[in-house]
Amino acid sequence: MQPGLKHLAEPIHLFAMGFGAGLVPLAPGTAGSALAMLPAWLMFELSLPLRIGIVVLTVLVGTWCCGESARRLGVHDHPAIVLDEIAAMLMLSVLLPPQPAWLLGAFVFFRVFDIAKPWPIRDVDHRMKGGTGIMLDDLLAAVYAAACLQMINLFLTAA
Repeated sequence: MQPGLKHLAEPIHLFAMGFGAGLVPLAPGTAGSALAMLPAWLMFELSLPLRIGIVVLTVLVGTWCCGESARRLGVHDHPAIVLDEIAAMLMLSVLLPPQPAWLLGAFVFFRVFDIAKPWPIRDVDHRMKGGTGIMLDDLLAAVYAAACLQMINLFLTAA
């Protein structure tokens, strides 16, 4: 089933599709990741425990929401489902210094790993079903991105 604006009337699809970002015809995952940059930026003002709590809540609710949306659409990890990208970008932002360049770097690295899906991301994407599989492959891409950003940070602080 091809989702459209009518699906946004259902709260489960509204959230899973990133308030409509997932309906962008080209690169919906990139649109969802870009959408996440605003709340990620706003979260920099919050305490670390509160930021972690928001990420955990987003991942837990997002896992159920993405799985239920996929079930209703009849397609595992439909491209319109972008709440997993949003959760991954929020998780990644918890690890960043509060500067725009780091957030932009996180966006770029995350998109590269989410699209390329190096091992074991591709295996998780293909083998795990339901909301857990939908969410976990993006969280793993965020971990890869975080590792790259950490290496850059170590290089910059050592120089």
